[in-house]
Order: sequence, then structure tokens, then C-alpha cells
Amino acid sequence: MAKLVLVRHGESKWNKLGLWQGWTDIDLTKKGIKQAKETGRQLKDIHFDFAYSSPLIRATKTLNEIMKVLGRNDLKVVTDHAITEKHYGIYAGKNKWQVKEEIGEEEFLKLRRSWDYPTPEGESMKQVYERLIPYYRKEILPKLKQGKNVIISSHGNTLKKKLQN
Repeated sequence: MAKLVLVRHGESKWNKLGLWQGWTDIDLTKKGIKQAKETGRQLKDIHFDFAYSSPLIRATKTLNEIMKVLGRNDLKVVTDHAITEKHYGIYAGKNKWQVKEEIGEEEFLKLRRSWDYPTPEGESMKQVYERLIPYYRKEILPKLKQGKNVIISSHGNTLKKKLQN
């Protein structure tokens, strides 16, 4: 049976500060690199046939660190915008807890979790789904059906909300 391993990137510099990143390309912290290496150690018994990543450095660096630990520097990593984090629009770079105070609990929950409520100048979870799932069905699912093991390094919203559907 094929394995699909979903990896959320390690801690980024903005995660550490509680800032919304979205499409902003923010690097990992030392802790994030350590987390990626630990993930690699946990995955040591799986031979991956294919690897995918969001093009953002926090996801690609996480996957690269995992592949180093696994001794799989030979595995080509496919990057695609379809598996990138939700675009947080006007809230990118802002502290999420300060935003919550400014706009209130109800509006905050809409921004973070509502299906079809777009972030101003950003996107909704539905829009993330609409770019992710067709890519998954076309590019990744056929490989799984062939019995190939796949690893994907991406972002919390992209992975936990979408690929499990």
C-alpha cells in the first residue's frame, strides 16, 4: 500500500513571532531546521518515490532537511504554487492575536476558518481548495494508485484542511 506523508514546514521566523505569513517567503528558524531533521529521523523507514513542496522557502527547506537525513538528495522535488499556503492578503505580516483584538472574535474566526470568506486582498479556504485539489487529483493521486510513496511539504491550512477531504 502506498504512503502519502504530509509534512507541515518547521517553525519559521514569523511563526515564532505569531505573524501571519501567507505567501510571504519567510525562512526557518534554527528550531524549524531541527524540527525538519527530527521529522526525517521519524520517516527513516519509508522509501519515497516522489517529493512535492510549496515553493516557499520554509516548506522547501523543511523538505530538503528531511531528504538529507534520509540520504535522498537524489530525489527530485517538484514545487508548485497549487500547494502553497492560504494568501492572507492585508493581514500578511501582522500579528494574528493583535488582529483578533482589533476585529473581534467572530470576524477573526471567519478569517481563519470560514470556508468561503475571503481575506481582504487574499483568498478564502474554498479558493485554496480550488487550486489544490485539481492538482492533487492530477499529479499526486495517480502516483499513489500506482503504489508509489509520496511526501509533501507544505503549510498547515493547505494540508490539514484540504488533502484530508
